[in-house]
Parts: sequence; C-alpha cells; structure tokens
Amino acid sequence: MKNNNENAPVIIAVGQKTYRDMDLTRSPVDAMEDVARLAFAEVSGDALLKDIDALATIRFIAEANEHVAALMPPNAGETLRELLGLDNANCYRANIGGNTPQMLVNHFADKLVAGEVRTVMLCGGELIASFFKALSAGSDLSFWQNGADKDCTQLVADKAGTSAFEDAHGLFEPINTYPLFESAIRHHMGHSITQHQQHLGALCSRMSAVAASNEHAWKMQKKSSAEIASVSERNRYIGFPYTKAMNAVLAVDMAAAVIMTTAGNARKLGVEPGQMIYLTGTADADDRWHVSERLNFHSSPAIKVAAESALSMAGLGVDDIDLFDLYSCFPCAVEVACDAIGLASDDPRGVTVTGGLPFFGGPGNNYSLHAIAEMVSRLRNGGGKHGLVTANGYYLTKHAVGIYSTAAPQQSWSPTSKQNLQQQLDTLDYPALEMQASGTGTIEAYTVAHSRTGPERAIVIGRLNNQRRFIANTTTDEATLNALLERDAVGLQGTLNNNNGLVSFELN
Repeated sequence: MKNNNENAPVIIAVGQKTYRDMDLTRSPVDAMEDVARLAFAEVSGDALLKDIDALATIRFIAEANEHVAALMPPNAGETLRELLGLDNANCYRANIGGNTPQMLVNHFADKLVAGEVRTVMLCGGELIASFFKALSAGSDLSFWQNGADKDCTQLVADKAGTSAFEDAHGLFEPINTYPLFESAIRHHMGHSITQHQQHLGALCSRMSAVAASNEHAWKMQKKSSAEIASVSERNRYIGFPYTKAMNAVLAVDMAAAVIMTTAGNARKLGVEPGQMIYLTGTADADDRWHVSERLNFHSSPAIKVAAESALSMAGLGVDDIDLFDLYSCFPCAVEVACDAIGLASDDPRGVTVTGGLPFFGGPGNNYSLHAIAEMVSRLRNGGGKHGLVTANGYYLTKHAVGIYSTAAPQQSWSPTSKQNLQQQLDTLDYPALEMQASGTGTIEAYTVAHSRTGPERAIVIGRLNNQRRFIANTTTDEATLNALLERDAVGLQGTLNNNNGLVSFELN
C-alpha cells in the first residue's frame, strides 16, 4: 500500500513515569492513567480524546502465573478507557511477552496505513516493587480488582513458552534458561571464563552509564565492569555465569504510554512536525518455539531476518542507524541481537537508550514501551535521525523490530508479512529432542543454578551421538558443580541416564 506523507504512521506523544515511593494506595491502572495523561499533554486541545479509536494495553507479567494472576486488575484496559473518557476507542491487548509493545506498534502501524484505525494509544504499567512490598507487609491490594466488567479483545492467543519436559528440567525460569545461551556464546567467542566475565562486565557497565543519566531509570548509578562481574555477598551468582547485577531488575514501579496516528491526521490535530517520529520499518518473527529444539544457542535466525526486513523496508542499513535499544533482560539477549544485526557490542553508538533492563529496570512485559518512548524523545531532541528497537518475548523466542525516523521514508509502506518470514525460518534444519536420552552426550550449553547459599544444580543441553538433542540435570554433589563453574564445559562429554522421565548427566 502506498505510504505517502499523509498516511505514514507516526508517534505523536509519549509519557513515562517511575515511582520510587512505592505508595500502596496506587494501583497499576492509576499508574497507566498517569502516563496516558502525560502523553495527552503533549498534544494541545481536546480533539485527541475523541480521535482515539483504539486503546491497546500491555499484559501484566503476573498474569503468566496462574496463582498470582487473580490478584491483578482483571480488565485494566477497559477500566483505563472509562477513566480517560475514550468513548470512541475499542480496547485491545495481546499475549504475554516482552516483545508485545513493539509487536503492537507494528500491528497498529499497518492498521493506520490501511485506514482501519485513526489514532491508537498503547499503555502499560507495572507496580511490581509495590506488589512485593504489599505481600511482605500483608497489605490489602483487593482494590486492584476494581474496575470495568467488560474485557478487551485479545489480538494474539496465549501459548506456553516451554514444554512440560523442559519445565521438569528447570527451563521455565528465565534465570535458568538465559544463562544457557551465554555459555554457548562464550564458547563460540573462544573466551575463557575469566575473559568472558570481563567482557560481560564491560558490556553491562556501558549500559549502566546510560541509566545513570536517565531520570526514569530505577538505578541511576554507573557501575564499573569489576563491580558487575565480581562475585560478592551482594552480587552473587544467580544462574552461572550471570551475577545478580547482570539480571533484569523486576521489582520496579513504572508505566509508559505511546500515541500513534498518521502524519496527515497528526497535522489535523495540530501536532508540530518536529514532534512527529515516523515508524519507517517493522518486522516480527519467532525463533524455534522450544528452547530445546533451537538451531544452536549462540545465534538468533529470527532476529537476523526480522532486522534485515525492517531495515530494508525503511531503506536503511545498520550503518545508517544512530540509536539502538536492544532488548537486554540478560547480556546474551544483547549479544545475540548484536550478532544478528551486525553491530559490535562495544559500538560507540551504544546498545541502549534507556540503560537496559538490569539498570533502567525491567517492568514486566512493558519494558520496550519505555524503550520506544525514550527513543522518540532522543530523536526529537537531536540525538540522531534513525533509531532501531528490538523486543524479545519468552526465552529469545518471540521478536519484534521497529525502525524510528525523524522524517518519512521515500519508499512505500510494504511490510514483509510475519507468515513469510516464519516460513523462511521454519525450513531450517532444527535438531529433534530425545526425551528418553541415555548413553553418551556432548554439552552444547549449560548453567549452574545458585541459591543464596551457593550452587544447587546444573542444567545441561547437548547432543547425543546420533545428533538428537537432550536436556538433563546433573547431580548436586559439590565436585560436579565446581567442575562446571571452573572451566568451559561446552564440548565435554558425559553419561546420560533416564529415570521416570527425568534425565541425569554425569561428566566423564
């Protein structure tokens, strides 16, 4: 469809807020209302409220846990619509995942260009720090349940991120799964454990420097590479090789909102040209759904094809991008995205505009809405002409990419369909998982999960002699765990045994 300057999708308003007071009288919907009104304030006049015909809200991270989901606001989007007086807006939400803010931007950009919607607000908020504080204090959060009876239309169905077999071996917890990727990256780079810890510390230190100058960041403090990489009482391993400082900070109170329309409609609303940031390229793609069936554990074919497609759509190359925000729940997410895009992790342009999830904060599924809002602000204020945002859901599984520019592209709006990209990815030769694994296996990726008192167990993924994939847990004896902590174990062999559906691995 032709994308002239009239129907080009643009972001016209953003709002962000970080709450450090942990006020237990505030609800998540209150926070979402706050940032929505901040976004409204960027556009003068009352016409905007009547013009919004779509409201999309980001799912709360707690909804991923059936035991906690019942404590969250049941119909947050519809409640927010009523509070804001968006009488002409239909209410939408997507599935759970950190990719959803960018995925929703991509989805509604197509709808705007096609003329199916006129103006869209995206909004999300998480009060996870307050939630934990309330649970600890025994405070009553039943008022979070107040609101509208009508629920939003769900655009994408929920789908579990792991299989039952993966769950049984501990892969349902991101703090166990992401370190597996890091071990494979370390081996692929040819680093010793010491070298790689220094590399990770330097990467995270550079992100912390960005957070230190971001007023919205939860941790506005630059940390040195040594502080981040060194294990101490306050910076213990969570899942080896990640120290606590390398993990996303989940316990934050934050909210963000973004308003999108077309350039022509923005002008009718009185939006100044310098306030419009154009969405010039988009793409969505999924890696092999189950981690245990990935092509390998040091790369992401899906990010590669999605980034290439989005850049091609925008008529740009990676060298044309001035600003990046690569999803950063754990360092491997940044490294894998850098490799896929063709960006050095120490590129002087940086990998984040916010400071990243370990320092800016990781407000559940909503982080990338903050990244988009921050990208818009940086581009408006002369930080560059083009920015690229990646968003990641589950375990480097679901990916969304957006290209943001200060001017409309010269070429027409013709996004590659996700179906086409997915068909391309689905033709790759993925290994099959053997759930009855036994005999000899070779390690492809591993981690050692830690508690506050030290190493607890190891999770190993690898190949059998017939090249089928296995998942296993090691024994918990100290000698085995220390052996995995002291050297790069990728490529080492061990013996597998199957016991009632659980596979064990013992180093040879």
